[in-house]
Order: sequence, then C-alpha cells, then structure tokens
Amino acid sequence: MKPSEKSYNRIVIKIGSSILHTDTASPESLAYPASGLTQQVSELIASGKEIIIVSSGAIALGMSVLKMKFRPRQLSSLQAVAAVGQHLLMSQYRSFFAKEGLNCAQVLLTRDDFANRQRYLNAKNTLLELLKLGVVPIINENDTISTDEIKFGDNDRLSALVATLINAGLLIILSDVDGLLDKEKKVIRVVEGITPAIKSLVRPTAKKTCVGGMVTKIEAAKIAVDSGIPCVVANGRAKDILLSVAREPAAAGTLFIPKKARRAKEHWLAFGAKPKGNITLDDGAKDALLAKKSLLAVGVIAVEGDFKAGDIVGIRDKAACEFAKGKVRLSSLELEKVMGRRAPKEVAHRDNIVIL
Repeated sequence: MKPSEKSYNRIVIKIGSSILHTDTASPESLAYPASGLTQQVSELIASGKEIIIVSSGAIALGMSVLKMKFRPRQLSSLQAVAAVGQHLLMSQYRSFFAKEGLNCAQVLLTRDDFANRQRYLNAKNTLLELLKLGVVPIINENDTISTDEIKFGDNDRLSALVATLINAGLLIILSDVDGLLDKEKKVIRVVEGITPAIKSLVRPTAKKTCVGGMVTKIEAAKIAVDSGIPCVVANGRAKDILLSVAREPAAAGTLFIPKKARRAKEHWLAFGAKPKGNITLDDGAKDALLAKKSLLAVGVIAVEGDFKAGDIVGIRDKAACEFAKGKVRLSSLELEKVMGRRAPKEVAHRDNIVIL
C-alpha cells in the first residue's frame, strides 16, 4: 500500500536528541536545528497539514546544564536530569514557534497512558482538540515520574504509538543518519517488509546522550506500518527535510511501506498495553488462536506473572515465541488452578485476542 498525499495530512514528527544536541555543545546548540525545523513545520501547517511533534532532548539538555559527561544510569538521577532539561526544551520550542505565529503545548505521557483504555482515549481526545485549536502538541515521555514498569524505553516507540493513537497519515523519524543503510553503507530507499534480514542491518547506539539508535527506529517503524501508517527515517539536518518528505515520502531517507491497518482495538491490544504476564500454549491451542478461536484453559501449559482478570498478557508458543496478546477473563491464580483442564470460563475471548 503506497501512501497518497491525501492520506498524510496529519503528520507525527519525531525529533531525536542527536538532532537538537551534541555531546560537547551548550543548551544554545538547540537553537539552529530546532529553529529550522519549526520554520518547516510552520510552512506545513500553512499548507493545511496537522503536525504533532515527539521530541527528545530533555535529558541531553539537563546533562549539559549540570555538566555531566555521561548519561546517568540510576533512574532517580535520570528523572532529576530530565526535570532540569524539560523546561529548557519547551522554552526553546515556545520561542521558535512564537516567531512563526504559532502556539505549542507540552504533553507528557507515560506507558500507563496507553495501557489504560480510558486514559488512552483521553490522551487521544486532548491531542485532537489541540490540533483543532491550531496548537502544535510537543510530546515527550514524562521522564521525571516514569519508572521501569511504565517507561516506553525510547521516544522512537513513543512516536509510533502517538501516530497510531491519533490516526496519523505519516510518521517521520528524524535522526543524524540519512536512513537505514545496507551492508555497503548505502541508504535503502524503500523497505516493504521488516524481515530478519532488515533487522540484521542495525545495532544499538553508543552515544552518551541517547538511547536506542536505529534498532528502536526499526521497532517504531514496525508499529507504524502494522497500523497502516507509512514511516520515514531521515536525516534531520538535511536542508528542508520535512518539506521534502511531506511532498513525497520516498524523496529522502528510508520509507517503510505500510500494511493493511489494524482495527483500533487490535492496535491497542498489540502495542498500547504492556503485558502483565505471559501464558504458554500447546500446539493445538496455538493453532486454534491462529484460526481466530477463543483461548481455553485446556491448551495452557504454563503461566508467568501476577495478573488479574481484565489485564493484557503475552501469549507464547512452546518455543517461547510471543505470537499473540490477549485480554484475559481469569487471574493468574485462577488460571493456574484450571490450566490443562476443561474449564467453564474461557481464558480470553477471540474478540480480545490479537495475533502479532
């Protein structure tokens, strides 16, 4: 499915720390790249497009102010550094957008805002209302309160989840590289499927102020394309990059071609909610799920984690490969008592199961 210009009037743009900041620069280093990008965003909005920004940079800016050479590892230290840098980040964005005659809004999210269905819908409605008001939402993970259990892990993944949350037509992930490189270090212009061969081309970043690297961009691209949203990974320092990609997604960087979109509920089950535990199935139960049948206790051979009825769990086969997720009707304690046996209540109804 190739993207059409009509389908990507609503665009999510992820701006990485490496675009806004370098290991040796001062907080003022944000000024040039962010100013150039906000000018392009202004032009896109003037042309009728809706723009949502997911921006990294708070921790990098906080490290610079506090004269830290290395990214803290302790969670409380990261939260403190993020608190120092977050207001600097928004102050810069507010200043640059004001020059373009635009207002912006800070939106801080945690994984719980996606895991809880009501909060998920609340976040969606807030973002859509901001767009109606002509305000540019600037989203970041709420690093100052996020714990390991509720962290996204990186803003690449967050940007993909935001894109699916508000039914974006296009996700643009800006980094300091020209796109996904092949083994000869040449940019791959179009990726039609995220295969093991594609995944083998990438590795984590070693930069002191960043997390993720191309690995997380591939993971984010998969979330987007599985939801029917094209994704472009491109160099944010290239001249007029946003204008070029908005006109033609394959014009620069690497374009990941989308699949047929999942239904909204399927997407939430697959990507929005973090599993509270895992269930392992025998071959017969796996085949039943793949045939779009409900999950019964008789096919369960192992239960991991502490979950309640109504929680989302990962569903694995005997090789420990997670092939589905589901919203369960039994708690882990209840399921442990009846697994491997016929039970009056199904573990998960087929309407609450998504195949990954």
